[in-house]
Amino acid sequence: MQYNSPSALDAGVVNAAISDGVGTIRFGHPKSNSLPGSLLARIAEAVERMGADPAARVIVLQSEGTGPFCAGASLEEFKAVRDAESGTRFFSGFSQVILAMIRAPKFVVTRVQGKAAGGGVGLIAASDYALAVSDAALKLSELALGIGPFVVGPVIERKIGLAAFSALAIEADWHGAAWAERHGLYAEVLETPPALDARVRDLARKLAGFNPEAMRRLKESFWEGTAHWPELLSARAAISGSLVLSEFTRKAIGA
Repeated sequence: MQYNSPSALDAGVVNAAISDGVGTIRFGHPKSNSLPGSLLARIAEAVERMGADPAARVIVLQSEGTGPFCAGASLEEFKAVRDAESGTRFFSGFSQVILAMIRAPKFVVTRVQGKAAGGGVGLIAASDYALAVSDAALKLSELALGIGPFVVGPVIERKIGLAAFSALAIEADWHGAAWAERHGLYAEVLETPPALDARVRDLARKLAGFNPEAMRRLKESFWEGTAHWPELLSARAAISGSLVLSEFTRKAIGA
């Protein structure tokens, strides 16, 4: 399956394929794999489809190229926001992907081949198992733009704890892969991209041979207590949607 987008603002691609029990979802965008709203919607749809397809017993999420894993939200779409409603709608795209990932009745293994910022860190945190290369630093840059990591906050805090999330959100600067592994965002860090690819492949094949029902029930236990997240993330999207209209944010994005 391939999901393409026709307009410049919504440029990007999402490819989904299943082979030997492994469902692979690959997304890409010409601007450092950033995520405009339409691309977020297609990623969420692909995850939901994979989750419902019995041929896929494990889901691998990855991005295109050898550069950044994900630059987060699309700055072009930030600039296009003119009212709180459209801002809320844009940030809700991240909540759709996060909810699709944690609700999928299969493990989501994420391959991180490069840096991740903002919403990209949320995708990593929503994974059940993330593997990265040693130079895959990450940061939550939202505060520097006059907003905050409100939508991705709950899933990151759940994964690494309040203290580490607070440090990541407040400093708004790069943290290395070793930091991310130490705090639980990365389950494993590999030295080279070939080593990363080999490990992702081997792990996915191994998981595809496990009992699907056991994995489904274990996945449910991982995310127990998140039934209220649709309402929580909607409220958080509204906060970001209003803040993006501030004069501070407009100047920061322009700079």
